[in-house]
Amino acid sequence: MKLVITGSLGNISQPLTEILIARGHHITVISSDPKKQTAIEALGASAAIGSIADVDFLTTKFQGADAVYAMIPLSFTEPDLGEYLRRIAKNYVQALNTTKVRRVVVMSGWVADLIRSENVENEFNGLKAPITFMRPGSFYTNFYQSIDLIKGRGLMGKLLTLRYSGLWALLTGKSGLLMGNCGGDDRIIFVSPKDIAEAVAEELVLMPEQNTIRYVGSEELTCNEAAGIIGSAVGKPWLKWVLLSDKAMFQGLKMAKVPEKLAETLVEMQAAIHSGKPLENFHRNSPKMGKVKLADFAKEFAQVYHQK
Repeated sequence: MKLVITGSLGNISQPLTEILIARGHHITVISSDPKKQTAIEALGASAAIGSIADVDFLTTKFQGADAVYAMIPLSFTEPDLGEYLRRIAKNYVQALNTTKVRRVVVMSGWVADLIRSENVENEFNGLKAPITFMRPGSFYTNFYQSIDLIKGRGLMGKLLTLRYSGLWALLTGKSGLLMGNCGGDDRIIFVSPKDIAEAVAEELVLMPEQNTIRYVGSEELTCNEAAGIIGSAVGKPWLKWVLLSDKAMFQGLKMAKVPEKLAETLVEMQAAIHSGKPLENFHRNSPKMGKVKLADFAKEFAQVYHQK
């Protein structure tokens, strides 16, 4: 099959490309970075350098494809995440309908149906081809964003004290804390990008008659259990995941200079996870868990952690 993969050589798209090439498919990888062309071609794929914000570019590259994996990278610089997601989704729909691609797999998230203002799935309602919306849990790779916090540099690079609703969170090098408005004993579905890639690879070659939703997970843990696994891997077995109030989390994101509307969205997403509703939806769909456990990823995380 002729398949188009968006997402450049990211955490999902690179292993996805490798899987599909090994299975004999003809792969085109879309990347906005010209420097990635050599690496893409080294995998045995064709490189298409351009922007998913350019609908004419997408239309050209989707021409003749049997199926497309469509993802929208999160942007922490866009002031309005929802508007950005809707804009790019509309580009996909226009290009896919124009080229009459027969199969589409869209990357979504396991809280997608709970965050209506940011639900990118709604923007694909006008797509004529059958879609599978992938709803993975919390990526293992998200822990990379917390390296400074784990090392004790905090959000501002020094001792940070947050006090809301009687809660003090002291972030020092010795303390070893993660933080969020989901945390503590909240149960979360964590997932390896490699397991997501395997699931996407399976979906791309299917031709369902109707739209479908597929949840993807690798391991279910409490936040503190996950923190303990990551902490043990980097020599901080006491690592904890502190549960903050929504207000405290929002203020922390503002201190980190995250755009206000984006900060509101991130708080809403974590609040949804804290509610337990995404976990209920995941269990209701009873997906098969992936193979990569957090302890496996923690070894890779530790290597990156000690290099910084």
